[in-house]
Amino acid sequence: MVKRASLWLLAVLALAPSAGAAEPVSPVELQPASYSKEADGKQIALYTIRNKRGTMVARITNYGGKMVQLLVPDRSGKLGDVVLGWETIEGAQKNLPSAGAIVGRYANRIAGGKFTLGGQEYTLAQNDTPRPNTLHGGKKGSRFVVFDAKQLDRSSLELTYLFKDGEEGFPGNTTLRVVYAVTDRDELKITYRAKTDAPTVVNFTQHNFWNLAGEGSGTILDHVLWINASRFTPVNENLVPTGELRPVKGTPLDFTAPKKVGQDIAQPDEQLKYADGYDFNFVLDKKSPGKLSLAARMREPASGRVMEVYTTEPGMQFFSGNNLAKDGSVKGKGGKTYPYRGAFCMETQHFPDSPNQPGFPTTVLKPGRELRSTTVYRFSVEKAERIGRR
Repeated sequence: MVKRASLWLLAVLALAPSAGAAEPVSPVELQPASYSKEADGKQIALYTIRNKRGTMVARITNYGGKMVQLLVPDRSGKLGDVVLGWETIEGAQKNLPSAGAIVGRYANRIAGGKFTLGGQEYTLAQNDTPRPNTLHGGKKGSRFVVFDAKQLDRSSLELTYLFKDGEEGFPGNTTLRVVYAVTDRDELKITYRAKTDAPTVVNFTQHNFWNLAGEGSGTILDHVLWINASRFTPVNENLVPTGELRPVKGTPLDFTAPKKVGQDIAQPDEQLKYADGYDFNFVLDKKSPGKLSLAARMREPASGRVMEVYTTEPGMQFFSGNNLAKDGSVKGKGGKTYPYRGAFCMETQHFPDSPNQPGFPTTVLKPGRELRSTTVYRFSVEKAERIGRR
């Protein structure tokens, strides 16, 4: 009996927030009127989807397809907001341009802003300042456009956008259809469908900035991460893959056993120095390419929240929030500070710079074919007793 009580006490202590950690706060109630605006001749609006049980609520604007709020329960059943966002459309437009957005036509980087397809070279915007790359589809991509939106039912929202031939330098009129859905299993499911009328390259992702303790609740360095990847794509000083598929074993990028995000982030490693932390594409260990499978699991000890990532994609970019200002000047919902490394991203994707890397899985989409991609973020909680027995 004494031994069992001791185990329980150890579990409680292990779950206690770190010294100085922010206390959980009630989520800010977002107002649709604060997201009502016209841009590019289209109406911007805020949409809410929720599951039948009321245990998952997502709020999304058709501006960039940005998710600006996601409410999920902690171990006590209290709903908390786990994505960074803003209370107004103006805030979403001027802060962290990728936060919450649907990213395309090509997510991540293309080296030198150039690629060759069918014997023709295409030149793109070099918007990855100060690096000479194309980042996340160019100056506008899909992050700064107004999607056509259709609420399918109370739990799902469809967004569509036509990338015109030559837009941002990419060939082909390419139609993208994205469906956000929340399920009674507390899953956020994102499906992508794309077609084109000329050969092109495509790579879509969703770019939520996550903090499972609650947005504005300090850093994510105590989150515990496992990634189903024994290799990654190392980068050069411009954060572009070298073409190598390097084992993670023996490097700070080894998350094949769960560890805190902050455990090795300050190691004297060349790759970490290039990225100022984690900002790398992990090559997922998939038994069947193209099939939905578990990619990663993130656990936040204080709240008990667990997020599992399932995807049909071959890769996942793990980013440790290195672009959040070190001076604490980034403010979010309710005026909360979003500190340096106060969020993480898990961007499911094909590999960066694939159009220039023949050894990577192809990102070419041809007429008559349809791109189909699915990613699921599944939420659960771990109880104190379960964690104490590990």
